[in-house]
Amino acid sequence: MANSIIAGTPWIRIRVIPEISFPILRSSSSLYNHKVSCLFPTRRRFSVSAIASTEKEQVRVRFAPSPTGNLHVGGARTALFNYLFARSKGGKFVLRIEDTDLERSTKESEEAVLRDLSWLGLDWDEGPGVGGDYGPYRQSERNSLYKHHAEKLVESGHVYRCFCSNEELEQMKEIAKLKQLPPVYTGKWANAMDDEVQEELAKGTPYTYRFRVPKEGRLTINDLIRGEVSWNYDTLGDFVIMRSNGQPVYNFCVTVDDATMAISHVIRAEEHLPNTLRQALIYKALGFPMPHFAHVSLILAPDRSKLSKRHGATSVGQYREMGYLPQAMVNYLALLGWGDGTENEFFTLEQLVEKFSIGRVNKSGAVFDSTKLRWMNGQHLRALPSDKLNKLVGERWKSSGILAESEGPFIEEAVLLLKDGIELVTDSDKVLSNLLSYPLHATLSSPEGKVMIQNKLSEVSSGLLAAYDSGELLNALEEGHSGWQKWVKNFGKTMKLKGKSLFMPLRVLLTGKLHGPDMGSSIILLHQAGTGDMVSSQAEFVTLKERFGVLREIDWEALNKDQPPLEPAAIAAN
Repeated sequence: MANSIIAGTPWIRIRVIPEISFPILRSSSSLYNHKVSCLFPTRRRFSVSAIASTEKEQVRVRFAPSPTGNLHVGGARTALFNYLFARSKGGKFVLRIEDTDLERSTKESEEAVLRDLSWLGLDWDEGPGVGGDYGPYRQSERNSLYKHHAEKLVESGHVYRCFCSNEELEQMKEIAKLKQLPPVYTGKWANAMDDEVQEELAKGTPYTYRFRVPKEGRLTINDLIRGEVSWNYDTLGDFVIMRSNGQPVYNFCVTVDDATMAISHVIRAEEHLPNTLRQALIYKALGFPMPHFAHVSLILAPDRSKLSKRHGATSVGQYREMGYLPQAMVNYLALLGWGDGTENEFFTLEQLVEKFSIGRVNKSGAVFDSTKLRWMNGQHLRALPSDKLNKLVGERWKSSGILAESEGPFIEEAVLLLKDGIELVTDSDKVLSNLLSYPLHATLSSPEGKVMIQNKLSEVSSGLLAAYDSGELLNALEEGHSGWQKWVKNFGKTMKLKGKSLFMPLRVLLTGKLHGPDMGSSIILLHQAGTGDMVSSQAEFVTLKERFGVLREIDWEALNKDQPPLEPAAIAAN
């Protein structure tokens, strides 16, 4: 067994276990076949293992999205893990755009991806808009580099021209299927003689570049998340690295890019795990150091299938438009497959950088729970400094047409009162509209409301109207919370009521609802809203004056006659 370091670098040690014999290949005058005829056996058999070196290295990771659509939450989590790993190691986070799919790639998609990454706070050290020493950072601008390295592989004998037509390739697949074999290329042009190659070139026959894969042996890598992973070479035929139109194939581009950008760690989704075999062979053939690999599990839907559009929102942009906070998205995505070993689930981006370890990333799939994400967003929303929360919610109320202004004491008090019912900024519309509404008739028609009617609600209504007409209630509200508390205490003594027997009737009569936020704060806000121009005319706001007008019109005797007898248990409960 021999241990060697590829290209003299300390990044990855390659363990090569050769079992070699060297029969002579068929004669060919092509540069490729001329070189390999004495150097490579037809029975190529060896094993390659990637073993992490203990020597110091600079951490360089990359996120390489394709601009063919929106940034999926799975892609965002991969970007986040790369970002956290780089920042926790004092390394570099590189952004590279893989836009070689010219038909599907669009500038709009690229801009959307960059916008979403910036919104999440995942700033990149090198890449589009930033530059760097390893650019360009779009694959479409790196074609000359790919062609250069493809020619190097031709010259070294690792790649050959393949003139097989699509029909021939399909026939190979059908034969393999009938024989129950893997659909791999049979190697028809692997050892072609020079006159055969020259004849096809003279005819202008289209050709691809195929990489010559060892026929026997295996590749073993030590994945930082999954542990040891191995593949046999006989599962892989000679594969294409350059298409007949001159366009490089994904696996070739990625390998050349990662190598020439000095990427030390490739952290990506597990669906790329099978690509590692092809890429490892290209690394070795070009004499490049192999990076460390870490393959992250997929994000699953609640039914444990792969998360897709049929399960609802799946892109970062969609969640941003729905009102989610970037810090909540980052926190939740980090917990999909990672944890710091404690019960803590609330992290800022800075705390994640401090706590993150690739060794704590779980290799099993993580289920995307939109309910938990919503809850977490509420936690982050309420953790905002009061001035930021007030600004965020105030602007929302103004833009939605509920309020005429976006700032001021009313908004500060309203946010303080209602924030516990807000998980998304968009929820703020509902909670404020609910506060401003007065669904008294609907409440009195409900089973709970009917019980209250029979429990002398009309008497409390009469006392409340008297307090309003005398100005006693309004004067108390002008004094704020202390005035309200003093008035309620005196009103309770007058009505000979206390506790729930006092507060439940007051809540129903003043707010029109059976439940809600702190009643005193609610009534004070309603009073303030009715004395100024803060509430928009578009809002369905029922002022205190209008509410007392409704109370005056209620025929309590008719309501009582319309009720079934009150059961003793219900009376006791009230």
